[in-house]
Parts: sequence; C-alpha cells; structure tokens
Amino acid sequence: MRRLIGLVACLMLGSLSAHAYGPTGHRVIAEIASHHLTPTAAKAVKDLLGNEFMAEAATWPDDMRADPDEFWRKTASPWHYINVPQGQTYEESVKNPAGDALTALKAFTKTLKDKSAPKAERVKALRFIIHIVGDLHQPMHTGRPEDHGGNLIPVVWFGVMSNLHKVWDVDLIQKRGLSYTEWTRFLDAKITPEEIKTWQNSKPIDWVHEDMAMRDGIYNVGSAILSYDYVYKYMPVIKSQLSKGGIRLAGYLNQIFDGK
Repeated sequence: MRRLIGLVACLMLGSLSAHAYGPTGHRVIAEIASHHLTPTAAKAVKDLLGNEFMAEAATWPDDMRADPDEFWRKTASPWHYINVPQGQTYEESVKNPAGDALTALKAFTKTLKDKSAPKAERVKALRFIIHIVGDLHQPMHTGRPEDHGGNLIPVVWFGVMSNLHKVWDVDLIQKRGLSYTEWTRFLDAKITPEEIKTWQNSKPIDWVHEDMAMRDGIYNVGSAILSYDYVYKYMPVIKSQLSKGGIRLAGYLNQIFDGK
C-alpha cells in the first residue's frame, strides 16, 4: 500500500493547480440559485446570458482554462481558490498578489454592477460570479498552500487512485450517481424559508470562515483509504454546501440586481 500511495503522490506532482467543484457541483449550485432569484434579478440574468442557462454558465471559467491564452492559463488561475496556512485566518494570511477567489469576486461584482461597462465584460463577470460562489462552498478551496488545497494529498477512493481535492470536487458528488437536475430537485425541496433567511444573511468572508472550520476534519484522512465510512460522514456536508451555495448565490445576485 505504501508503494501505491507513493505512486499516487508522483502522479499528483504532474498536476498542481487547484480545480473547482466538478461540473455537477457547479451546476447544482447554479440551478438552485436560478429557482430563488427575484423577478428583477431573473430578468437581468436573462438579459445578459440570453439562452444560456445559469447551470451552463457555472462551468464556463473552468472550461476556458483549456484556452492557451495567458489570461486563462496564468492571470485567472488564482481566482478559483484561497490558500490559507495552517493556524492562520484568511485575514492574517499573506495574500496572493495575483488575487484570489474573494478579490476576484469583489472585482467582478463591481463590473457587473456597472451598467456602463461593455456587455461582454458584464457577461464574463456574471459567469465568474456564478462560478466563484460555487468554489467558495467547496471547503478544499480554502486549503493549505503547501499541498495546493489537497491536490498533493494522495488517497485511494474505493480502490481507485485519487487525491483529497478531487474527492471533494468530484468523487463524493458522483458517488450518488445523480444528474445535476436530480441533485437540484432533491435538495431544493428540503430547503426551508428559515434556512434561506439564515444562509443569505452572510457575506463571502463568512463562507470562507465556514470552510476553514471544516478543514482540519477533512484533512484528517487517516490511512488515506477512503470508502463507505467517508461517504457516510461527509455526504451530509456536501448536501449542505450545495444547498447553501445555491441559496447564497441567489441572494448575492438579488442584492446586485435589486440594488439593495
């Protein structure tokens, strides 16, 4: 098993960049959000995206990372995550001069609010906001810098080589075998008015603090052989994060477009 873990570690060295929630996670958050927009916000989103659904727009910033342009390969790369050293808060940590998910969210929010900005820039800002809010509800997107948010922590997932970041991006969600529309229907039906009020009464920095509070437990993978017990422990967290992400994204866009 040590040799197997070592092999996984070597494979991980070839891919150091942190990825975002897998397509399903992002689409679930965006689709839930689309059900909770105010009429004003829904119209504004429609005016900008046209026939593109929010669930489609949610994965666009990841899709574009294959573009060879330097903007996508280098400039925008840090905007998907925040790295915070162990024992520090985000506020205490040394910030990436190239920006991070929080600074990018702030910048794109300013652009989206600017009605004089070119439509193409506002569309890009909306797509990034939808995406970044999703990223900020994946706890490993506030991971430690030395392991690239868990990308360099090899694990065995049901007998298959993986890493801790990928487990949270993709593996846990895909384990249920549900489409993003099924996830949305199952989760959205259980969200209460009280939860909506509570979850939307928060700011992006609060979401980061929540992620940080979960981090130590998530990093404690023991033997690094993950199976049904890990799913049992953390599937409720995944469900909660997807639900919160969708409701908070809706609240965030409602505030922007309703001018509150």
